Amino acid sequence: MDIHAATLRPGWEQRAIVRHRGTHSQTVTDKVAEEVPVALVFNGISHAVMMATPRDLEELALGFALTEGIVGSAAEVYELEAHILPAAAEVQLTIGQGAFMALKEKRRSLAGRTGCGVCGIESLALLDLEPEPMPPGVLPDPLAPAIMRAARELSRHQVLMCKTGGAHAAAWCGIDGTILQVFEDVGRHNAMDKLIGHLAAQRVDLRGGFVFMSSRASYELARKAARMQIPLLATISAPTSLAIDIARQAGLKLVSFCREDGFVEYC
Repeated sequence: MDIHAATLRPGWEQRAIVRHRGTHSQTVTDKVAEEVPVALVFNGISHAVMMATPRDLEELALGFALTEGIVGSAAEVYELEAHILPAAAEVQLTIGQGAFMALKEKRRSLAGRTGCGVCGIESLALLDLEPEPMPPGVLPDPLAPAIMRAARELSRHQVLMCKTGGAHAAAWCGIDGTILQVFEDVGRHNAMDKLIGHLAAQRVDLRGGFVFMSSRASYELARKAARMQIPLLATISAPTSLAIDIARQAGLKLVSFCREDGFVEYC
């Protein structure tokens, strides 16, 4: 797979603000997270437009192709090229003919807001909410020390969140909870796709670790984790009922409300 990287952007912008403290106010500059439309174009045909932070776009595109089932492996993506414009971005992907023909059959076009996983879908049948049971993966044993370690370490890896206060993080953790890689975005599912894209490009065995998210556990995060056969999804905030249902059906262990001193296990 050939990856042509776009111009590197930090993911934030400087904006003038007025900061109020009690009865005092001060005009200063502050960093805010970038959010722009990003178009994913497969073999010359635009398939998805999402709002995302314009950094790590090659990883985002590859991860999206994998977690949405457009391709079965990174080997089916022959070329990636990202173009960042002043107020938008585009990623061109060249995928195998079989995968492209299947994509055209789906007749699915996404045009979503930040955090939206189903905007633009054409029918309920295309939601794909019934994952196949996952093969067994490696889980932390005992579970508690690994989860609490990841919760303790995550904040120090959240560079974009630290600078702007407005980004989600997706972390890849070793079996002992050590955080090995973190990707950030204004959208939680974008952050996960960036992480998955990076891990897939590096040929990391996704059954030998777990994902820790700074967000709630929404259905699309559970579905993406199940499709990639990740054995454990941990989140800081609450899960939704559909995320729990998908995790149970797939055999995905789901834990939420993860803190340094505890968590809640749902599946």
